[in-house]
Amino acid sequence: MGHVNSVVLAVSKCPNPTVFQKTLALNDFYFGSEDWEYPMGHISFVGKLDGVALSIGAPKLAPGFTLELMAQHSLDFWLTSEDLPDPNNRVTLDRDGNIVLSYTPNNLEPHKRLQAKLQDMMKQQTKCPEHGHSCHVGLFSRSLFLGQRIPLAGVAHQNGTIRFGHDPKTSALDVNCKAHDVDNLYVVDGSFFPSSAAVNPALTIMANALRVGDHLMERL
Repeated sequence: MGHVNSVVLAVSKCPNPTVFQKTLALNDFYFGSEDWEYPMGHISFVGKLDGVALSIGAPKLAPGFTLELMAQHSLDFWLTSEDLPDPNNRVTLDRDGNIVLSYTPNNLEPHKRLQAKLQDMMKQQTKCPEHGHSCHVGLFSRSLFLGQRIPLAGVAHQNGTIRFGHDPKTSALDVNCKAHDVDNLYVVDGSFFPSSAAVNPALTIMANALRVGDHLMERL
């Protein structure tokens, strides 16, 4: 499992001179909203884009100075929704030992709704503190690759592939992340995750590693 990711770019009349843009996040819709009871995900700023980054997803004929001007006036958002488990999404080996990745995206409707929530918020006109006019004049999606959504190749947070549970017939690890069949083998990375949450998994992996560490101390 990965995440359902996309990059959304808002263009403002006001320049955006921020340097450390990736310091603000919004989780108001993480567990749903009044009009949608299911989790939608996480909205955060992505590191400030420049003309070179924009050129990856722009038409080949787009002039460089136009892209650089857009970058100077852009607010750059990273949207993440949960990737749900699917038994058909898996990593296997073929007869020649080659890695085979089978993956079909899911949970796309909540992600579309998350994008819509961001667009609705950006339509609320705000005044530029310097010039006094309304700032946000446009919102459109772009991707670091082709299309509007970040494909699996752009994922840095792979999760899943090693199920945990009580029954060795249906899981590889027990609830303490110990292999059912090997007494001294524990797996404490993101592979035991039952789903890929809509946030960076690092802190959850660390917390679980501390939990497993306490279990090992008790065993010792």
